[in-house]
Amino acid sequence: NTVIKCKAAIAWEPKKPLSIEEVEVAPPKAHEVRIKIVATGICRTDEHVISGAMTTPFPILLGHEAAGVVESIGAGVTSVRPGDKVIPLFAPQCGECRSCRSSKGSLCIKNDLAAPCGLITDGTTRFTCRGKPVHHFLTTSTFTEYTVVDESAVVKIDAAAPLEKVCLISCGFSTGYGAAVRTAQVEPGSTCAVFGLGGVGLSTVMGCKAAGASRIIAVDINKDKFAKAKMLGATDFVNPQDYKKPVQEVLVEMTGGEGVDYSFEVIGHTETMMAALASCHMSCGTSVMVGVPPSASQITLDPMLLFTGRTWKGSVFGGWKSKESVPKLVADYMGNNINLDALITHTMPFDRINEGFDLLNQGKRLNSLFINLVCKYFPLNYPPNIEIGTYMQ
Repeated sequence: NTVIKCKAAIAWEPKKPLSIEEVEVAPPKAHEVRIKIVATGICRTDEHVISGAMTTPFPILLGHEAAGVVESIGAGVTSVRPGDKVIPLFAPQCGECRSCRSSKGSLCIKNDLAAPCGLITDGTTRFTCRGKPVHHFLTTSTFTEYTVVDESAVVKIDAAAPLEKVCLISCGFSTGYGAAVRTAQVEPGSTCAVFGLGGVGLSTVMGCKAAGASRIIAVDINKDKFAKAKMLGATDFVNPQDYKKPVQEVLVEMTGGEGVDYSFEVIGHTETMMAALASCHMSCGTSVMVGVPPSASQITLDPMLLFTGRTWKGSVFGGWKSKESVPKLVADYMGNNINLDALITHTMPFDRINEGFDLLNQGKRLNSLFINLVCKYFPLNYPPNIEIGTYMQ
């Protein structure tokens, strides 16, 4: 294997546009895989790094929602071969750590989310630009024509799958859909509230519907999102700006004073996390954090909110064990059992990636509780293209 020179979008420092550069991508070492990226997405978590809300080392090669084709493999790799269609996994699955072995856990110890170091498993990087090492992001780094990942962070998928669609399964869709069907385990006939109607929020709505929820309350300050939410299964719609009282009080009143069975915060704001918790039933309600909170954010809460019996859970990648679940979710898409197409809104060339982030950020902070976004999604064909669709937080 040799070094590959290709195009990539580099973040040299916070609060600056990405720079399209020529990078050198080293060959994979033992138990590593080099992937030709065919489709990748713009995600709110990537924007958190650019804005400085999420602390990572710089320079860094962002991107973590993608699909591609294996270009080469290192010694000892057995699960994929050159030519395989694959999805890189920002939530790896090593199969050996306690989380991977547990039926309750899903966040593998090889993740780079909890305390990002920006390095591959052996503590080094495979990217060089202008003679300087460039950090990896969330074990994937997909804003590039080629990337290198640990074998635990990639999985083979159906060779017939359209990569420009199923790349959504590598983050946005799986995160929201799984929050409902796997983390919360929504039951038929239940009442759910989804805070935030970006792509992940809409995917959460889809998950609630698939689980048989009888009532799905969509909460957003952008009423223009309600039509898409209705199409995907939402039954009720709340714009907090239409009320003088806190939104949790509105939801409790809408449910006969009881609160919802399940609430999902798909924004990443501590204020809405608290509102979602308070909106669910005081004794048997469950609230799930799905949106990624900014680094160093803190929550202060009245302990009675939990003492009475509520359950408060977090959900990374929808609670899926990634290597086991991603191929099955791709198969569900191929069988027309899930709708990814509804999450795509725009297409543009790769060299306009910064314009994609501008679309993501249009109307970003509309008040202290909600972020409104139109976001994501772009395939790298050669020359690369970008598709931007509704997305996360």
